[in-house]
Amino acid sequence: MANGFVVNAHRFDPYKNFKFRILWDGKPVLGVSKVGALKRTTEVVKHRSGGENSIDHKSPGRTSYEGISLERGITHDVEFEKWASMTHTYEGDSMMDLAGYKKDLALEVMNEKGQVALRYFLYACWVSEFTAVPDLDANANAVAIESIKIELEGWARDIDTTEPDESS
Repeated sequence: MANGFVVNAHRFDPYKNFKFRILWDGKPVLGVSKVGALKRTTEVVKHRSGGENSIDHKSPGRTSYEGISLERGITHDVEFEKWASMTHTYEGDSMMDLAGYKKDLALEVMNEKGQVALRYFLYACWVSEFTAVPDLDANANAVAIESIKIELEGWARDIDTTEPDESS
């Protein structure tokens, strides 16, 4: 019975969701602990034919890609804030960076050995929400998390990323 793996036919378990990284400007973004799901939705266009108008025919319409959130513990790395400030700063619209606020990103899902198993390219991304400091609670026992929500115009799986050989 096929198990979904070709190179690693001995493998039974699917990939886990805790080994991943986000890359922008060709470098890993440090400390990211959570990435939202990649999701696209295609609207359904219903139409009827004059000869058989008792049923709806359906065809694909516009496709939209949901934004994703990135979360990480707060440190002195200001990359999230710098990117978020390209779309809006306290100084106002005149300070917006219209040329550089969109980036292409990559999401890499890795196996337990840290080998890249899947790669997705995320196109024309920009920051629509930025949380600099979360709710603070002196009674809590948790890491302070900063987050950004990224809007994107599309994503595609990198078909050149093949199943890694886990036997070595």
